[in-house]
Amino acid sequence: MGLGAGWGASALAYGDAALSAFELDFFESGQRRRGPLGQVWGTRFEAAAPVRDFRWTKGVESFAGWYYCVTARDHVGYESWLERDRLILMDRDPQVVGIASQPFWLHWHDGTRSRRHAPDYFVRLADGRGRVVDVRADDQVDEAAAESFTATRHACEAAGWEFVRVEVPDPVFMANVRWLARYRRRRCLRWPVAARLLDVFEEPVPLLAGVVEVGDRLEVLPALFHLVWSGVLAADLRGELLHDDSLVWKERVR
Repeated sequence: MGLGAGWGASALAYGDAALSAFELDFFESGQRRRGPLGQVWGTRFEAAAPVRDFRWTKGVESFAGWYYCVTARDHVGYESWLERDRLILMDRDPQVVGIASQPFWLHWHDGTRSRRHAPDYFVRLADGRGRVVDVRADDQVDEAAAESFTATRHACEAAGWEFVRVEVPDPVFMANVRWLARYRRRRCLRWPVAARLLDVFEEPVPLLAGVVEVGDRLEVLPALFHLVWSGVLAADLRGELLHDDSLVWKERVR
């Protein structure tokens, strides 16, 4: 990959030529900013506003929208069902503490022309590291997209961020997590009910049998699903869709 426009006299201004060759264009405190990667990489991109609008176009297969992310405590945008699914999975990941969609435009020169790419998500991890996420199914990665992902990976390596390109998740697992996401908010959890659930499911017990032992299923089920969403209780989410006889158990602290 060429980075022709950035490899001039100031190419090593930040110690790594890539930190000068790449530029980021983003919003900070409501103001539009643009600067070399080496100057702006420390920005809290997990709190950045999207750099482009989410469009709803009649007749297209993709579908844009907003998802209330409990991790970010705000609505986070997505441009397709696949992006929404991946956003749900990141929201459930205990290592993720911040998420923003379309956080910046990445600008570079490929040796022939100027290029730009807006990654789908910027994620802040619990240990302080940054992660840039692009969401694209394998069969949708054309030459231009592959070049953009390669450039983005190069920029992320220079900035000390992770870069991942994720595709379609396992359908059974995703269907279960979508269901659990309905109960992601803390309002689903009542502590007396939660404490009783943890006692009942100390060892593996069929889901409905354990719920009935705790109390009224209309009160208990939301708390149970919230605990499974948060990882306090566990179930086999990959083997089959959750049902009355699915085994549920208390997750062990490692």
